[in-house]
Amino acid sequence: MLFRHRRNPDRRRPRSLPSWRYRIAGLAAAALALSFLQANVGNAAAERAAADATPKAAADVVRVAEFLAECPYTHRLPDDPIVFPGLPGASHMHSFFGNDTTHAGSDLASLEKGRTSCAPDTDLSSYWVPTLYDGDKEVEPTGTTFYYLGEGVSDDVIRRIEPFPRGLRIVAGNAKATGPQDNTIARWSCLHAGEVNPSQNFVNCPPGTMMESYLDFPQCWNGTDLDSPDHKSHMAYPVNGGCPSTHPVPVPKLRQVLRYPVNGDPARFRLASGPGYTMHGDFFNVWPEEEMAQRVRDCINAIVKCGFDGKP
Repeated sequence: MLFRHRRNPDRRRPRSLPSWRYRIAGLAAAALALSFLQANVGNAAAERAAADATPKAAADVVRVAEFLAECPYTHRLPDDPIVFPGLPGASHMHSFFGNDTTHAGSDLASLEKGRTSCAPDTDLSSYWVPTLYDGDKEVEPTGTTFYYLGEGVSDDVIRRIEPFPRGLRIVAGNAKATGPQDNTIARWSCLHAGEVNPSQNFVNCPPGTMMESYLDFPQCWNGTDLDSPDHKSHMAYPVNGGCPSTHPVPVPKLRQVLRYPVNGDPARFRLASGPGYTMHGDFFNVWPEEEMAQRVRDCINAIVKCGFDGKP
């Protein structure tokens, strides 16, 4: 009788998981969800980082072998440290761009200590041309771009182009030309006026436009000399897409593009050296070797259009 009212222990609560087990199961599920979320966020971040680090897609790269320097006007002097070294005042008037210390006595060592107007500011090179006059007034270009190109030679030669050696001096054009036929390298045109045909002499640009000067420097080097007695024979222009055996080393083609804020009657204009067909340019290479080498490798050899920073 004493045991008649004893309760069955199995009837105290329904058969189910104890409450502490519910809590543990809930915590485990939350941890699993959090881990999954963190993994997805981490993967997304990694994908974004990988995308940022990925080079430009092939479709975004312009297949032109080129880098450039923008080098505004710095000063004017009747000096020429290539043709008349150490002789101040011996030359006609020149307008200088880039290295702002250039004068008749400049050499590689002095130019390396100078400052530059160029972008990039690693380019300490000196560039100069005969000063342009509108009547008796000097006119300086407001656009001064110096392109380093791989054009003019075949693709296999482009891939073999070497950097300019430090201290290389080049003169292009003909300061002593007596007619347009004596200087077919230099040419004049009009910015935003394609209807005006380019010419070796000055052109009549319509109102609202600017007169441009284009000059291509030779791109084949003899591999030995940084200069020559006539300041030209150590360099040569390519023939049939390649460099001649006398000048076997391909280097970048320097293209000088100057934009002058003048237009109208070309009879008003003259250069310090004479008519428009006497246009010529001088280049004294003072690029740091590693900066020039990187641009030649990544832009010219790779046939990729780069900006002044040396990147696509």
